[in-house]
Amino acid sequence: MDTYENINVDNLELAGHKKRLISFIIDDLLIAFITLFILWTPINNVNGNFAEILVVMNSAFYLIMLIKVVYQSFFVWYYGATLGKLAVKIRVIDFNHFGKVTLFQSFLRAVVRLLSEFVFYIGFLLSYYTQSKQTLHDKISKTLVVNV
Repeated sequence: MDTYENINVDNLELAGHKKRLISFIIDDLLIAFITLFILWTPINNVNGNFAEILVVMNSAFYLIMLIKVVYQSFFVWYYGATLGKLAVKIRVIDFNHFGKVTLFQSFLRAVVRLLSEFVFYIGFLLSYYTQSKQTLHDKISKTLVVNV
């Protein structure tokens, strides 16, 4: 795995929307599988009743949100990328010094990212209207997503 020291700041290239979308899908599928694993017993106990499965999922709403924030925060802080980002070879870096993001930055980015999901993904659409392709969570946490 590349380290931050291996990033050539002279040739930084912003990650494209396609790579970011693919990484988003990978990460959300991973979160879904983790959630399914955690909730397997309660879901299995409702005998396939769809309405009751929804009740189980809704009862785990805060757990799912916590998993998302912890997952995003930890991986972006520790590795510079989530598993989805690692798969498509993109990384989150600090906007000001092009290096590793702090734990606070990664946590703030994860929380604002979650809020953007709640509001019809509007925060994500910002990336189409900024020269640096920053989403709302990138702007607020002062991060960039670049190709590795």
